Amino acid sequence: MAEQFEAKIVIQEDVRIQKGLGNLQSLLVPEESIETYAVQRRIFGLTHRRMMVCATTGRFIGMTRGLFGGFNPDTVRWQDIKKVQIDVGILGADLTITALTTPDLAIAGQTRTVRYSGLRKEQAEAVYRICQAQEQAWREKRRLRELEELRARSGGIQLGAGSGDMSGSRAVLPDSPALRLAQAKEMFERKLITDAEYESLKSRIVGSL
Repeated sequence: MAEQFEAKIVIQEDVRIQKGLGNLQSLLVPEESIETYAVQRRIFGLTHRRMMVCATTGRFIGMTRGLFGGFNPDTVRWQDIKKVQIDVGILGADLTITALTTPDLAIAGQTRTVRYSGLRKEQAEAVYRICQAQEQAWREKRRLRELEELRARSGGIQLGAGSGDMSGSRAVLPDSPALRLAQAKEMFERKLITDAEYESLKSRIVGSL
C-alpha cells in the first residue's frame, strides 16, 4: 500500500511536493498509511511554502512548512473529530475541522479548530469524504457512550427493554415519573433516542402512574 502511494506521488507531483509528502510519511506510526492527501494551490502560497493535509488510516494530519526549511504538523485523531466542513470556491477549497480536546470518546468539552485554505478542489474533496465518514462513525460511538453514562448516573427503568423496535441501546431513568418524562424528553431533543423510542418510553411511564 505504501509503495503504491509513493509510486503515485512520483508520477503526479513535482519534486517539492514529493518532499513535502515525504515529511508527512515520516510522521506515520507502524501500520499507519496515507489514504489520500491535498496540496494548497500555488496562488494561495505566494508568501509562504504551500500547506498540505492528508487523511491516514488513523488520523488527519495538516502540515505547514517553514519558509527556510522544517515543517509544523498538526494532527487530529479520528475519535476527536466533532465537525468537518468544506467550502469549495472557484480557485480552491477550504477545509475546516473542529475537534474535541477532551479524553477519548468525550461527549462534550472544549474544542479547537484547524483550517487549511486554497487546497486543490478534487484532492480536498477526497480528504473531506474520509473525514466526514470518520466524523459520523465516531459521533455514533459518542452517542452510545452518553447513553451508558446516563445509565451509570441514574436509577429506574431501562430504555430498550421489552420493545422489539428499540435500537438495543440501554439507558436508565430516575424513579420519579415526572423526572423520567423530563429525562426522556431531553434525550429525544438531544437526538440520543429516536421518535419511536421516545413515544414508547413516554407511554410506559404514563401507563405506570
